[in-house]
Amino acid sequence: MSDPIRLVVAGGGTAGHISPMLAIADAVRQQDTQANIVALGSPGGLETKLVPEAGYRLALIPKAPMPRSINLDLLKFPFRFLKAINEAKKILRETKAEALLGVGGYVCTPAYLAAKKLGIPTFVHEANSVAGMANKLGAKHAVGVGTTFANTGLPNARQVGMPMRSNVALMDRSTIRDEARAYFGLADQSPVLVVTGGSSGAQSINETIVASLDQLDAAGVHVVHITGRGKQITDAQGNHLEHAGYTQREYVDRMEFAYAAADLMICRSGAGTVCELAVAGTASVLVPLPIGNGEQKLNASELVVAGGALLVSNSDFTPGYVTDTVLNLITDQHKLEQMSQAAASLGQRDAAEQMAAMIIDEVSSRRSASGQKG
Repeated sequence: MSDPIRLVVAGGGTAGHISPMLAIADAVRQQDTQANIVALGSPGGLETKLVPEAGYRLALIPKAPMPRSINLDLLKFPFRFLKAINEAKKILRETKAEALLGVGGYVCTPAYLAAKKLGIPTFVHEANSVAGMANKLGAKHAVGVGTTFANTGLPNARQVGMPMRSNVALMDRSTIRDEARAYFGLADQSPVLVVTGGSSGAQSINETIVASLDQLDAAGVHVVHITGRGKQITDAQGNHLEHAGYTQREYVDRMEFAYAAADLMICRSGAGTVCELAVAGTASVLVPLPIGNGEQKLNASELVVAGGALLVSNSDFTPGYVTDTVLNLITDQHKLEQMSQAAASLGQRDAAEQMAAMIIDEVSSRRSASGQKG
């Protein structure tokens, strides 16, 4: 492709949407180094931080979620939604976009409708085992649909895996293990338990871990606790919690170091996390989010069946579970190695490249058909 591709990528809210979106953008830019890529997001989402940090221009449109009850917001919704569609159309026109990629979130529904009205080919990637409403809509008229898991119910979908950025997709856990432990300030070779509830954190997981710190420390386990933004753990005086064998971070940019440093990880089972655990070959205890449509439990199933992870419900993840199950597991090196190998057997590293190829091939084909340079 001679002339740079012009692509708009849409997604936002949480890292679960933004990370695969940026991974696909990176993969497009690897194949077309001059690609003109603009990300579409909404005010207040993590995209306002993560997209500029990744080196991409961010354009914002108003958030227009459908109200779930009859109130004044419901009356205002049609006008807000129409404004969001028009703003998305404006950006698609300004960038002269040749394709739109959507990965889910509030921003995607108006973006999909805007692209359809303008005749711009749409591509969808669905991260979860249960497709969200925006992607169900987008997939109906999409030129290409990629999914992380099989049986999402989206039409004409191709299972490609989870797009992830190269720092995770290409990681070798054993090679970077020492560097990863140094990143967290871990000087000895104690077993390391990494706990994370994702970018937003998980209050119930945080509380259980804090209540279990004495037992974990007594067993010689060092806890790296990634609490989530705004969920810093404090002591009775309101100070940053200090405890022997305990390292606290609100957020970690280098998640490959978290996977590599961990002998065992405790986390939610968001699609991105599950797939990254497999690529990294990190043994895990998965605690699915107890709300929603049950997609996190489904996300975890393949890894659990393979033997790479244990599954425990949010209500059963208690200090007693940590003492009875987690402590026994993290001190059993043979079992951890078996789980690591089982997880790694499911690792799929090229999803971003597959999605990028899908987009570039379609744009090239359309250029050829219209006689454009490409």
